[in-house]
Amino acid sequence: MAKGRRQTRSRNAAAGSEAAAGPEAGTYAIDTGTCELIRDHLTDGWIITVNGAQSSHINLTDPAQLDFEYMQWIAEIAKEHWDPDARLRVLHLGAGACTLARYFAATYPAARQVAVDIDQRLTELVREWFDLPRAPLLRLRVGDARAVTASLTESTRDLIIRDVFAGTQTPPALTTLEFTQQVRRVLAPGGIYVVNCGDTRDLSLARSEAATLGTVFEQLTVIADPAMLKGRRYGNIVIAGSDVPFGDSPALTRNLLGGVPAQVWLDPKVRSFAAAGKVLRD
Repeated sequence: MAKGRRQTRSRNAAAGSEAAAGPEAGTYAIDTGTCELIRDHLTDGWIITVNGAQSSHINLTDPAQLDFEYMQWIAEIAKEHWDPDARLRVLHLGAGACTLARYFAATYPAARQVAVDIDQRLTELVREWFDLPRAPLLRLRVGDARAVTASLTESTRDLIIRDVFAGTQTPPALTTLEFTQQVRRVLAPGGIYVVNCGDTRDLSLARSEAATLGTVFEQLTVIADPAMLKGRRYGNIVIAGSDVPFGDSPALTRNLLGGVPAQVWLDPKVRSFAAAGKVLRD
């Protein structure tokens, strides 16, 4: 989906081979197919692809550096709502290489996080390759994102991030009204649900996702680059829902314009955008 800066060197590793003590460029067998680890010499980092699609970027020396634009936008939403000393309870649906989990551990030291991924082998490799926080700061849980969400106690998470893809699409079961209601049940008052929506130029999925979140949450916001919102290209749209208003502070606007320019829509404009969408159901 999203694309980071890339200057790479890679070699193939035998399928199914064990990871070295630390990251080593190559292609590795995982439960859902293959992942490739590619060196990024520009940032002292690594790019991870899963079945050919870019999944994550890791900066080894600076976990607060986010290379993918949509991750930067998610981080800005959190910064608008919580101070760095907040004891955030974060649930990541779709762990990947735990880029955002590393970010929140670095910027919210008191945070407690759970990252869920369906691919056990991928989570094992990520643990071996990268310097991830240990429990209770970060727990990696293998399982289906919907089933795990349904198993959680109500009002136990402040921030839930859905970043799950099978190929280039989010599994439909994670986009429906029924699933979103489960997410709302698990969120504490004032909590935020953020989804990374990958869509084509017609924006039909983004409109339907916004309509679905709008049925469950009182307040919505959207962040994306202007070309995407005008239907000029394929890419990522970040949609968030909460029971508290989203702000439009000068700091947020300044930060979003500091990298790849992005636009923020608040609740009235998001609902107007979503009017042509259909609520997604099981």
